[in-house]
Amino acid sequence: MVGKSIPTDRPDLYLGLVQSHDEKPKRRLHEILKDQGWQENQQVTFMTDGGDTVIKIARDMAPASEHLLDWFHITMRITVMHQYVKGLAHLSPEEAEEMARSLRQIKGCLWNGNLHDGQAAIDDLVMDLDEIETGYASTKALRKAANEFQTYIANNAWMIPNYAERRRYGERVSTGFVESTVNTVVGKRFCKRQQMRWSKTGAHLMLQTRTRTLDGTLRTKFQQWYPGMKADGEIKMAA
Repeated sequence: MVGKSIPTDRPDLYLGLVQSHDEKPKRRLHEILKDQGWQENQQVTFMTDGGDTVIKIARDMAPASEHLLDWFHITMRITVMHQYVKGLAHLSPEEAEEMARSLRQIKGCLWNGNLHDGQAAIDDLVMDLDEIETGYASTKALRKAANEFQTYIANNAWMIPNYAERRRYGERVSTGFVESTVNTVVGKRFCKRQQMRWSKTGAHLMLQTRTRTLDGTLRTKFQQWYPGMKADGEIKMAA
């Protein structure tokens, strides 16, 4: 689990943990917000990908806070379906154009917070896909993606705002900054190409070190543990 806290008047802080290893992930998030001056009665906006674990931690810690489904993860799923539809166009151009039109309609409805029409359009798309009979190899994958998207939007409908309105008022609509945070915190350390195996403990400790480094608080923590450590990196040695 990786995140980033962005207050309006203080430096950003990073969050990184292995949820199944960390016994108190809520406390870790709470400490980060407290370090940034958060008050118990102060509202926090949590923008997530809709994952149950992340939402539960946030709701338990600050029940009255605002929860938003990030626009990035909605568009990412629509983009995947668009790619399947492009392949369908080689076999059935008319059906492909109709599917592409439906996806554009769905995207427009959700962007403007029109859940009623958006979910109706998603339902129509799912039914239309069930009736398609082509030799397109990815039809099954397209159906699966559409069904998963239908469930995803239904489960997270309560977190879908009017994104267009938020954008007009200069408010965030996407956690693209969180995606960049994943790359910043995790980087190549968990990349399969690195041929590295991580235990839960090792991964968790690496995340703590990496986030402290990014926050600029790693040296401070070491100085708390080792009071003899000077600011310039030298350590006093007892005679």
